[in-house]
Amino acid sequence: MTHNYDAQRAETFESFEEFGQDASLPKRAMVDYQFYPEEIDAQWDAFAAALTAAGFTTTRYEDDEILDASIGPIDISAENVWKYEKIATEIALKFDFTPDGWGLVEE
Repeated sequence: MTHNYDAQRAETFESFEEFGQDASLPKRAMVDYQFYPEEIDAQWDAFAAALTAAGFTTTRYEDDEILDASIGPIDISAENVWKYEKIATEIALKFDFTPDGWGLVEE
């Protein structure tokens, strides 16, 4: 099955707009993108290494079976958040991981 980047982008922009209505968005922040494995024998280390090579830092939460890919601090805009989300998602899909959202972490 092919990934629907248009739908993912639309969801990111919608979430960004909703988040901005409820809170004052920082000008710069770290952004964490969450991914979960599609396969039981997921290639966690290879996925983390590929993200690191692309400039992300990673944290694996084994209890929740989630991997966070962090970037930044970056300038915060919907377009910039999406730019890095797409990069991380492209990597994730190669290792059978699925995106599961993002969040901002202020400096």
